[in-house]
Amino acid sequence: MRKGYKDFKINHEEDDQALFPPGVIVEVKSMACELPTKLGIPLSRFSMAELRREVIDRGIVAQVSGATLWRWLSEDAIKPWRYRSWIFPRDTKFREKANRVLSLYEGLWDDKPLGSNEFVLSADEKTSIQARQRRRTTKGPRPQQNMLVEHEYKQKGAWAYLAAWDVRRAKVFGRCESRSGIASFDRMVGQVMCQEPYCSAERVFWIVDNGSSHRGEKACARLKAQWPTIELVHLPVHASWLNQIEIYFSIVQRKVLTPNDFSSLLELEERLLGWVFFLSSSKERRKPLSKVASSRRGRTPFCPLR
Repeated sequence: MRKGYKDFKINHEEDDQALFPPGVIVEVKSMACELPTKLGIPLSRFSMAELRREVIDRGIVAQVSGATLWRWLSEDAIKPWRYRSWIFPRDTKFREKANRVLSLYEGLWDDKPLGSNEFVLSADEKTSIQARQRRRTTKGPRPQQNMLVEHEYKQKGAWAYLAAWDVRRAKVFGRCESRSGIASFDRMVGQVMCQEPYCSAERVFWIVDNGSSHRGEKACARLKAQWPTIELVHLPVHASWLNQIEIYFSIVQRKVLTPNDFSSLLELEERLLGWVFFLSSSKERRKPLSKVASSRRGRTPFCPLR
């Protein structure tokens, strides 16, 4: 079967070379890699049908099938109909800051192993989690029928959910606040730092992004004045995706908040805090996120940049 596929592929390549000069194929691929607007075409992106129509209208080829175009583009994994959003790194010290954070995930600081009495926490806020009461009761799944959730809802308010994840001990702390801000974040830090082993630790590293409640040297000084053993470590600008707590928040969104059907803010709070207890009560569920990800992907995702 595999040999037959190779023969089929070779035959198609030979047919392409006979019917279409290599320069034509290159020109088609070049067009597929351009934004349509730069070519004067009022489209945001090409579909295969539109690309085929355009290469014919421009006289690049007299006639070509969609299957042939698909084969040409797939050789270089060109998919002009797909896109993803991204943010260009604009932090001039991106590599330096990222290395520092990723080294902490590996248990290193200044190229030295962390001691047994030193801890690493990843923290952030998930703002404006709404409690939406559906106008009709949600119906559970049945044979050959999915769960049914009413589209319309009543707004019952919103919480800011603050959480901290102990990277090496796989322990999570969470709290709900009416709004995010400096006071709310400091209460989150206090909730953790008043407990053992953190209150008697030699150093506690807090990995945070550049949000207003924990941004810059002022935040470092403010927290250090309250808890002298804290080391606030900032991520590069626009690099929240390096923060392990964001992985935790994605799990919360998927397992706890979707579908969103809560009769009150109290029910939403009980669900979020109940999830923290549920997660902490099982050793099977309590795994460092780096180990979970590496076991799924066959590699360690949190390696220092080189």
